Amino acid sequence: MLKPKILITHTLEPNAIQRLEAMFELDYREDKAGLDKASLIAGLPGKAGAILCPYDRIDAEVLDANPELRIVCNTAAGFNNIDVAACTARGVLCTNTPDVNTETTADFAFGLLLAVARRIVEGDAWVRHGRWDASTFERFMSLDVHGKTLGVLGMGRIGRAIARRALGFGMEVIYHSRSALGSGDDTLSRVRYVGKDELLRNADHLMVSLAYTSETHHVIGPRELDMMRRTATLVNIGRGGLVDDAALAQALEEGGIAAAGLDVFEGEPHVEPRLLALPNVVMTPHIASATRRTRAAMIHLAVDNLIAALGVPGRVEAPPSLINPEALRASGAQGSA
Repeated sequence: MLKPKILITHTLEPNAIQRLEAMFELDYREDKAGLDKASLIAGLPGKAGAILCPYDRIDAEVLDANPELRIVCNTAAGFNNIDVAACTARGVLCTNTPDVNTETTADFAFGLLLAVARRIVEGDAWVRHGRWDASTFERFMSLDVHGKTLGVLGMGRIGRAIARRALGFGMEVIYHSRSALGSGDDTLSRVRYVGKDELLRNADHLMVSLAYTSETHHVIGPRELDMMRRTATLVNIGRGGLVDDAALAQALEEGGIAAAGLDVFEGEPHVEPRLLALPNVVMTPHIASATRRTRAAMIHLAVDNLIAALGVPGRVEAPPSLINPEALRASGAQGSA
């Protein structure tokens, strides 16, 4: 019996490839980090599934050009690169890799906060350029983190993990999300739900950790930035598009807020040019989950999702992290979403 054909758009670890090779015929683009639309349309014909990176964009045009596609597996917690509604309408399963990157991403988010508040990157550059002998006692005055108020916009898994770290620094934690959460664990019992405007006005440091949707596009824009304290910092580890990067650049240029840390950007890998010129921004290339253990866990979860859907001929099991259960029910698959 012929093995189902699979497209893989980015490098996977050897153990994951071995698992896949035992069950599928692979079209493995090992040296790539995502494919453009033309390459996806050209590479997907005849493929039953694909393992994607966040830069691969799956939309109606790509799907219509590849009617044999049955599942797309994102190697990321987010999935704003996939038109889920278009997939569901065509019976294509969509999966992501949530949970496994929570703690690693929260570590990185707090690292960005410390780097931004304490001007660590600026200090590093000062030393590297041999300017330390010109330093004075007043130079590199920065912002405290301990004892300050952290505002978390989006109290999901990663938001709660960030809050736990903040409580360890003796911070007061306030948060805003679609609704107030219960106090079912120690973290939630020690944080306080507030309205969005109150969050913006009272946070010394603002952490954006929302999922990206059409409703959360530019959830931080000119109005929100204008409400923040001039001494506040902003860190975005959610998704590009949550923050209006052009408005953020203007606020930073004009002293509307003190500093920002960004791991995600609108239109990645494009970065708002004005941000690049600013010393009070720390920028990293979407690497919050980039530890070997976490990335391996994400890859193997994507493989688990693919195997559940395609590993047994004539049978589709519910993938562990299915996004669109409607597509699963339409296929008459086994299991529950």
